Amino acid sequence: MTASHKIELMAPAGDFESLQAAIDNGADSVYFGVEQLNMRARATVNFSIDDLPSIAKRCEPRKIRSYLTLNTIIYDHDLSVVKTLLNKAKAANISAVIASDQAVIAMARAIGMEVHLSTQLNITNIETIKFYSVFADTMVLSRELSLRQVKKITEQIQKEQIKGPSGNLVEVEIFGHGALCMAVSGKCYLSLHSHNSSANRGACKQNCRKKYTVIDQESGFEMELDNEYIMSPKDLCTLDFLDQVIDSGIQVLKIEGRGRAPEYVATVTKTYREAIDSYYEGTFSKEKITTWIEALNTVYNRGFWSGYYLGQELGEWSAVPGSVATQKKVYVGKGTHYFQKASIGEFKIEAYDIKAGDKILITGPNTGAQILTIDEMYVNDIAAEKATKGDLCTLKLPFRIRLSDKLYKIVEA
Repeated sequence: MTASHKIELMAPAGDFESLQAAIDNGADSVYFGVEQLNMRARATVNFSIDDLPSIAKRCEPRKIRSYLTLNTIIYDHDLSVVKTLLNKAKAANISAVIASDQAVIAMARAIGMEVHLSTQLNITNIETIKFYSVFADTMVLSRELSLRQVKKITEQIQKEQIKGPSGNLVEVEIFGHGALCMAVSGKCYLSLHSHNSSANRGACKQNCRKKYTVIDQESGFEMELDNEYIMSPKDLCTLDFLDQVIDSGIQVLKIEGRGRAPEYVATVTKTYREAIDSYYEGTFSKEKITTWIEALNTVYNRGFWSGYYLGQELGEWSAVPGSVATQKKVYVGKGTHYFQKASIGEFKIEAYDIKAGDKILITGPNTGAQILTIDEMYVNDIAAEKATKGDLCTLKLPFRIRLSDKLYKIVEA
């Protein structure tokens, strides 16, 4: 990728719904895990090894690159599984593997599969880039670097013409949006010590997201930390200084969130797609930033901060254990039929009322995450303003639904 090309926007895919949401909303690439050997083994459904051809088949027609995350600690008993998984990914034409363990890197290189290095390797300087350039074409930098440090690395890659195995200059990737861990680039052992459940094996119990009381063991004095969850950082958001991020010389901007819902993937991907395009069109402005931040606030988030990119030394901590999103979804019902000629979807209302004017979300493995407003509706074949539990409701839709697609109503949180 040369400086004249747009940066690559990478989106997360925890399941087929999120994968389709990423594809539909402008991702240039997607990353995903298969079964247990990835850093979100516990947090999301994950794909099976048999899903690999289907993932590639969805991505290839749209020229979207697909990345298999295989970035956990690997033990001897995992090696045969890793080998099988890499061979299957290569055969399915998955674009690259994101790895941190040297065994995975070596196995991937042995079969000619492109390697991207995970943030778990904590790459922080140009000499480390040179060392790993023998093995990898793309490297994710440590999350603790400032943009000034990132820019120095990208400039040195250009100056010294440091190339990866493909013969192209090494590409630099950084995280642009999503959850941050209190530990250095995700290397945390709290969950292992407290629950024998290793974060570095993708099974984090998220001890850091809880509220604690600190006790002085000498005096017995207790202090309740009621203002902040001091180990739970706010979510990273780089949108309001995205121009500086792009100017740092990176090639790939990564959205975190394989454990989050498809509407999160859809909204965040769409927002960053618009912002990146706006930068290259010369229309990036404070007014647009305000609108984009409002959109990001509607989906799951713990509040936003700039990470360490602008030189901040200390983290900004969450004031609540969960999301502070301005909107939430409530389940309404499921799809029962699609009338193709009329472009009408039929839904069985099972829980929550909906009415004309409501903002709704429809999700499904092939549908992705589609958000729209109800203009008109029919209930039990009669034009109506409202549908309630037990009704069959039909809506005019600009896309096809499938059986058992889920229908939600979007409400203010």
